[in-house]
Amino acid sequence: MQVNITFRHTEPSEDLKGYVNEKLLKLKKYFDGATESHVILSQEKIRHMAEIVMNAGGLRLNAKYECADFHSAIDGVFAKLDRQLVRHKEKIKGHGGKAAAREKQPIRESVYDYESFEHSAGPKILKTEHYETHPKTIDEAVMEIDLTDKNFLVFTGDDGKVKVVYRRDDGDYGLIEPQ
Repeated sequence: MQVNITFRHTEPSEDLKGYVNEKLLKLKKYFDGATESHVILSQEKIRHMAEIVMNAGGLRLNAKYECADFHSAIDGVFAKLDRQLVRHKEKIKGHGGKAAAREKQPIRESVYDYESFEHSAGPKILKTEHYETHPKTIDEAVMEIDLTDKNFLVFTGDDGKVKVVYRRDDGDYGLIEPQ
């Protein structure tokens, strides 16, 4: 397990580093392979904040917690992360594996070609974001959106094509895939 600990607006402490590592070892029971964790401990006046970003086997988890001292903030953020991991494991058990996911019919939506629209002097692209894709089934992608606060997820399907699953305003999900 690779761990990066960043201190912002506070002095680094070996006590806090040891406490974070101790808490991370307790979460190791949820992972089969290598994991990468980035822990950010920051202080703003009397607020102590702890944030964890964890990558484990294509699953990305994020949790934040704020409290009056660092030990309580670390306990709170690890409690949130533990709940997310338990919920993820339960969903995996409930889905029945990849074979059951392939039998289900995917949601389809039409995607229009960029060239089919007229080019005008209107909107310009101001920001470009790049996303790393991992092979997943549609059910795994929806499950990952449920576990995080993202509104969409870019992934590679079983057929090798890049797809996007997004959360709709009515609470359902949509799928964008090339034809």
